Amino acid sequence: MITPRMWTRTPPLTQRGGGHNRTDRMEDDEKVKEEALQIIGLHQDLPRLVVFDLDYTLWPFYCECCYEDEMPYLYPHAKGILYALKDKGINMAIASRSPTPEIGRTFLDNLGIQSMLVAQEIFSSRTHKTEHFQRIHRTTGVPYNSMLFFDDENRNIEAVSKMGVTSVLVGNGVNLGALRQGLLYFSQKSASSGSI
Repeated sequence: MITPRMWTRTPPLTQRGGGHNRTDRMEDDEKVKEEALQIIGLHQDLPRLVVFDLDYTLWPFYCECCYEDEMPYLYPHAKGILYALKDKGINMAIASRSPTPEIGRTFLDNLGIQSMLVAQEIFSSRTHKTEHFQRIHRTTGVPYNSMLFFDDENRNIEAVSKMGVTSVLVGNGVNLGALRQGLLYFSQKSASSGSI
């Protein structure tokens, strides 16, 4: 069911206008990646796994409001951040409550990032992602306190934080500021607990 809220944040993909050409986007991604690598380099204690929500975290739309044949796009800093994490050897995963997992996976594949992920838990759930994280933990073996999570919904942040995951609420998608904040929180939490 499509609610009015779903359409108030951004128009459907087919109505999206403007934007940069492919070369400009690649240059922008590279600049973001370099800055993200610098941010990551400031921290000794790094997460073993970074988990992202999809809708309004990696991309600015609900994938259930889209068709599989539409061309998705990410928030401006997202791809550069993903490549920086990959270059640093930090594993990544997806935890999404989308009711259309096939569209989410197709979009990840079309964007060329599906192969970068060690786990993809995309399914509708009322558990505010605790079940997603239990599955990710079983798949990867990474302890919850070694994970960093980005999401746009406070209820998910609160539920997952109770599991021991360092969690960051994003307002306008994942960006360099959110990465900086997340790594700082993770480092502080690691220092106070004495372990990763």
